[in-house]
Amino acid sequence: MTGAPFDCWYRLGRLLSRIFIPTFGSIRVTGRERVPKGGPLIIVANHQSNADPPVMVYAVPRPIFFMAKRSLFWGPIVSYLLRAVHVYPVDRDGRDVDALKWALRTLNSGRALLIFPEGTRSPGGLRKATDGLAYLALSSGAPVLPVAITGTERIRGMFRIAFHFQKLHVTIGEPFVLPRSEGRVDREQLQAATEEVMNRIAALLPPPYRGVYAGGAPDDVEGERA
Repeated sequence: MTGAPFDCWYRLGRLLSRIFIPTFGSIRVTGRERVPKGGPLIIVANHQSNADPPVMVYAVPRPIFFMAKRSLFWGPIVSYLLRAVHVYPVDRDGRDVDALKWALRTLNSGRALLIFPEGTRSPGGLRKATDGLAYLALSSGAPVLPVAITGTERIRGMFRIAFHFQKLHVTIGEPFVLPRSEGRVDREQLQAATEEVMNRIAALLPPPYRGVYAGGAPDDVEGERA
């Protein structure tokens, strides 16, 4: 899936994130030790800004793979660079079979896949999530790692992160496994699994950030401090 040149680009991207984010802002990562060191992993996080992906690259101590809307892949140079830092193009209509197969291959290869379940940015509060992450988790049996991000909602774009001093906080929760489905996954299973995942993310967030999942998130001391 990736060769030496691609790995080199990703390492460079991680290095740049570790230089620029703390230099031009303040970032605190809680729970980094909870990230499994190896094996398949689905990382799920709230999505407030285009700055979230580089923040996650900074926060997670292992290479991560993720998807981005296909319109970002304009021209051969940009497409190459995005793929080189582990980004795969996906259609936003929810029917991209190729992207789904890529995600399953990524997990079956023992890699970490980052998903923003809301499907789009939701500054300030969680919005209703799509069920794609639940399908991947139930089908693959990969552990799910909930992550909460605060502070990036004040950053207007990914490339402006270096010009806005912001206090960012990434809270990494405990990994858990959804019951693996051996047969066909029905709509009820997907909805229940999605709710569980989103409630775990919400529990890591301060109450004002929980949005539509405020009622289902259990009180969480660490989330209150985020």
